[in-house]
Amino acid sequence: MDPISLSIFSSRLNAVSDEMGAVLQRAAFSPNIRDRLDFSCAIFDAGGQLCAQAAHIPVHLGSMAYAMADIVRRIDWQPGDMVIVNDPYLGGTHLPDVTVIAPLFVADELLAFVANRAHHADIGAESPGSMPISGSLEEEGMVLAPTKLVRAGQLDSAFLDSILRRVRNGTAGRGDFAAQMSANRVGLARLAERVEALGPAAFARGLVELNEYAERLASEALRVIPDGEYRFVDYLDDDGLGHRDLAIAVTLQVNNGTVAVDFAGTAPQTPGNVNCPLSVAAAAVYYVFRCLMPEYTPACAGSFRPIRLDAPEGCLVNARRPAAVAAGNVETSSRIVDVVMGALAEALPEQIPAASHGSMNNLAMGYAGGHAGELGTPGWDYYETIGGGMGAGRHGGGLSGIQTHMTNTRNTPLEVLESNYPLRLRRYALRTGSGGAGARRGGDGLIREFEFLAPASVTLLTERRTHAPWGLEGGEPGQPGINRLNGQPLPGKINISVKAGDILTIETAGGGGYGQRRAEGRVTRDEEKQ
Repeated sequence: MDPISLSIFSSRLNAVSDEMGAVLQRAAFSPNIRDRLDFSCAIFDAGGQLCAQAAHIPVHLGSMAYAMADIVRRIDWQPGDMVIVNDPYLGGTHLPDVTVIAPLFVADELLAFVANRAHHADIGAESPGSMPISGSLEEEGMVLAPTKLVRAGQLDSAFLDSILRRVRNGTAGRGDFAAQMSANRVGLARLAERVEALGPAAFARGLVELNEYAERLASEALRVIPDGEYRFVDYLDDDGLGHRDLAIAVTLQVNNGTVAVDFAGTAPQTPGNVNCPLSVAAAAVYYVFRCLMPEYTPACAGSFRPIRLDAPEGCLVNARRPAAVAAGNVETSSRIVDVVMGALAEALPEQIPAASHGSMNNLAMGYAGGHAGELGTPGWDYYETIGGGMGAGRHGGGLSGIQTHMTNTRNTPLEVLESNYPLRLRRYALRTGSGGAGARRGGDGLIREFEFLAPASVTLLTERRTHAPWGLEGGEPGQPGINRLNGQPLPGKINISVKAGDILTIETAGGGGYGQRRAEGRVTRDEEKQ
């Protein structure tokens, strides 16, 4: 294809992913998917190489890009099939993230795949919200190896029913799975239109050329990094089961537009659930280097080819089954971003910002319902992540109260929260002054305060409560976060039972500052803009 045709081809593939996401959002039942947009959509070639994606969740998309080739090789694909999977050791991330994959056949030839991944607030764990303080994968809910949910266009109703029997709200679960299948059907229809317009051979060549073009752009962007070796170490606070100060170490070997990323020196996998499969580590690494590439670089597998990844088997970022991984996908991925950026800061000190708040601040809660419920209270599950402060950089202060790096979800509007669950949101505000000081201040964290109107079980999986987000070039660290129940501090990772009238307050960390302060006292926002 000529450059203009290739650009149009890429844009149309991205538009297919966007439309899939719009369908998934509008058809979903649960607030986590419908309102928070905790889902991602993408397109892959016949070999499972990423070709296009919507601007959804980095940890979803990067892990799919890394693992899809292995998934598609496992299946005897037929027209009309859809496969469901959430097994972290077979291409998933953690169990709540359920992926549905569908092949595109034209005249009996397999040309591509569409896929979407959505976070289900209930995937059958005993703990409401399916983000427990777990010690093994089996404690985290249903483990779904790649299995055909739809065969030759026919839904396997018995299989779907077996999944829904394990969740508290089968109606919402059924609606969310239907939304995922609908999104794939729309994606297949739009891709088929592209194939019809171009012809199968030209379409397949276009996918190859797109990845080759992205590889060239990626290599050029990475050549900006001076050749050399760069190291950094940062720490997870704990694993929720008493093991603290867990090191994540990285060494970057940069050589003429290629980067080898080695996690030797990282702590061994731990009994708690901050472990992650290598696909999640890859997502975090890809994200950081993708940020160094031009905005117009196609979001496809070619852009990742100059990056090589290695991690010792059995360490935190390349765990072995059956290690628990619920928090690895959300918290460890965030720290991997921090260590890779910390290493790059040595090479590109004017381009890399200080550490952001470094946690998705996971809040999972609900009630089992049934015979134990007061006055017949029905069961419910709810999950959200909470933003914080962004790290400051050479050219500006950090933004306040936002999701950063590996997540890209919205908050849940209080109207949706209060109309669906026995909760009252008492306070939602910036945590003023929590960003690190410096020539450029880090962004401020958030305060989110809930009042429970009925008994519930609550799980917190949060980080940066002891290890503060670091500053750069003399900037000060952001303030660590803190969790409280009725005013009393809570650990960063804990499961608690609450009663009606209890107050849960989550204060998230601020971002690190950048550069030495220009004068004594606090740097003003006006000074940051100069």
